Amino acid sequence: MRTELVTTLKRKATELLSELSRDKEPILITQHGLPSAYLVDVDSFESLKGRVKLLEGIARGERAIEEDRTVSHEEAKSRMARWLK
Repeated sequence: MRTELVTTLKRKATELLSELSRDKEPILITQHGLPSAYLVDVDSFESLKGRVKLLEGIARGERAIEEDRTVSHEEAKSRMARWLK
């Protein structure tokens, strides 16, 4: 992963955005020598958001299992049938 100073971002924003769009490689932006932000292209960001949402759903399901908040297949079908009426 590439690292750039925040001053480079200020001076070369258009160039960095063009490279980002082309390479799809995130850029770590540093400020005063410390990591400050990641610059990512829109498609990669949207993909990451989708992955996070999926993982959150899996985590909720795992918690439900651990907390014994599950129902049988037959009960789920019955509830869905009532809900769809």
